[in-house]
Amino acid sequence: MKITHLLASPFDSGPAETVVQLALAQRELGHDVLVACDQKRTDAQAESLLVPRLEKLQLHLKWGAQLSVKAGPFQLARDAAELKNLKSDITHCHFTHDHVLARLARREGLVRSIHKPRSLTWSTPKADGWTVPMSALLERIASPVKMVLPALVDAAFVPAANRTTLRSTLSLPLAGPLIGMVSTFQESRRHELGLAAFQRLLQSRPDAHLVLVGDGAREPEIRADVANRGLQKSVTFAGYQPEAAFIPWLQSCDEVWILGLGNDFAARAAAQARACDVRVVAVDEGALAEYADAIVAPTPEAIADAALGKRRATSQRKAAIQIAADVVALYTKALSQ
Repeated sequence: MKITHLLASPFDSGPAETVVQLALAQRELGHDVLVACDQKRTDAQAESLLVPRLEKLQLHLKWGAQLSVKAGPFQLARDAAELKNLKSDITHCHFTHDHVLARLARREGLVRSIHKPRSLTWSTPKADGWTVPMSALLERIASPVKMVLPALVDAAFVPAANRTTLRSTLSLPLAGPLIGMVSTFQESRRHELGLAAFQRLLQSRPDAHLVLVGDGAREPEIRADVANRGLQKSVTFAGYQPEAAFIPWLQSCDEVWILGLGNDFAARAAAQARACDVRVVAVDEGALAEYADAIVAPTPEAIADAALGKRRATSQRKAAIQIAADVVALYTKALSQ
């Protein structure tokens, strides 16, 4: 089967990881798979552009479409024409922009992945098949051709062989519990809430340390909040860690706090943490309850009280190749509609 994934984003973040892992697993199953992403926003200063990674993995679709929400009307018309002439059995759209273009191009074999609930509205275009990040959204789709697409986790996410050695390598404190927040600095991730909870936790665990892995426009505000709270010695800013470089930072943690989701409600970061044998404290958003050891109210008191507690039994981890096979089965049903 010839499969094309469309993702109107230039960045290797959010749903991009799901798309890449799914495409790789589908290729492993023997399918011809390519990924098209936004080729207009190519800011050289961006740390996480997707095109270089797709090219490295030989997944990048090179064509005349820009697939960008920043494109003007003439480029959109050219994109629709490119998409109409695309030789592909399945067009798998991941953002609304892709979906609208595919409908304009009258693509058959059109599948849409909903990655966050707000993308599913009365105005969402029709599709032949659907995936959603959590079972609660299935009832909102009338089509019988639908499935939950869970978080896809790379096989490299495994428990650390020796956390102490790993922390030494990363220049992190060797003693005391290490808590991580592993997301971009956006308001939806509630970093200030995490800092307030961590400050409260320090009252009972003064040896605790917090590591913030990520970057983003709000980083100066978060750094200022750390300084205002007098937490400089207890907080490490690790910066953005691409691809494989991210894994050791996650493995080094005893626990991660996930206090909000962005564009990926499949809760991939929580699934990655559990795969690394890292405890997860999370708010009740998206599929976080599938992986969290503790679901808490978004208050400093609730988070601090739940921190460093018991772990639940290891969650079942479905291999990417199995998930890819399920999605291909959905494609077959979509093509028969």
